[in-house]
Amino acid sequence: MYVARIRITLRPSILDPQGKAIHHATASLGLNAVADVRMGKYVEVKINAASEAEATSMTETLCKKLLANPVMEDFTFDLVKA
Repeated sequence: MYVARIRITLRPSILDPQGKAIHHATASLGLNAVADVRMGKYVEVKINAASEAEATSMTETLCKKLLANPVMEDFTFDLVKA
């Protein structure tokens, strides 16, 4: 069993209105040192796989075909043996 910890973010060229709204809110909190904010998604998936290579392949397929929009989003992930 493996746990895939997946991070999905908008590509740098894509405008992030949610990130901009958070960034503007940081100023009202007096956190003027915050230079930029980008919003993303975090997903954990438990995978029953015989090997790390199999779990990696399954996670990549899951991200490419279901979780991330390949036109607008990038993804990274870590696998942890459960």
